[in-house]
Amino acid sequence: MIGLYLADLAAGTRPLSVSTIDRRLSGLAWNYAQRGFTLDRKNRHIATVLAGIKRKHARPPVQKEAILAQEILAMVATLPQDLRGLRDRAILPLDYAGGLCRSEIVSLDVHKDDTPDSGGWIEIFDKGAQFTLNAKTGWREVEIGRGSKEQTCPVHALEQWLNFAKIDFGPVFGGTSRDGKRATETRLDDK
Repeated sequence: MIGLYLADLAAGTRPLSVSTIDRRLSGLAWNYAQRGFTLDRKNRHIATVLAGIKRKHARPPVQKEAILAQEILAMVATLPQDLRGLRDRAILPLDYAGGLCRSEIVSLDVHKDDTPDSGGWIEIFDKGAQFTLNAKTGWREVEIGRGSKEQTCPVHALEQWLNFAKIDFGPVFGGTSRDGKRATETRLDDK
């Protein structure tokens, strides 16, 4: 029955996109789980229909245009002058300069083995910073040099965040209090 429903969504005068059909199947699975039943998406009837829909109707993913350094600077210029803005002023240029994933940047700790959920740590030197990251393919090191101007230097922004937020142990990037005057020990998530 589920396979017929999925096939009907892909056919007709207004066929739905593959991602929408997949989302509807996820909704059905959630609804089944709420009622105490299970819906096995890997069931051969469902999987075969879904694979056929993907083969016939799928579109290649749209490649996003790369962001430029000027656009990062424009984003940073719009941030507020509070602790949260200071944190985001550190995240944006570090992410851009290091080519880091969101999950990698929020998993950083100040020192090695600060927390059990650490995904790496930072080391700040006179000439820049080094991140040791536990990536999908294993441990890797990312080096980021200091910029020519303090206003655009990602390492300087990181130092300012750590200094004003008074972070010397645990997650590098955590939340801030509602009033924006102190950093919390709660690690940001990649969302």
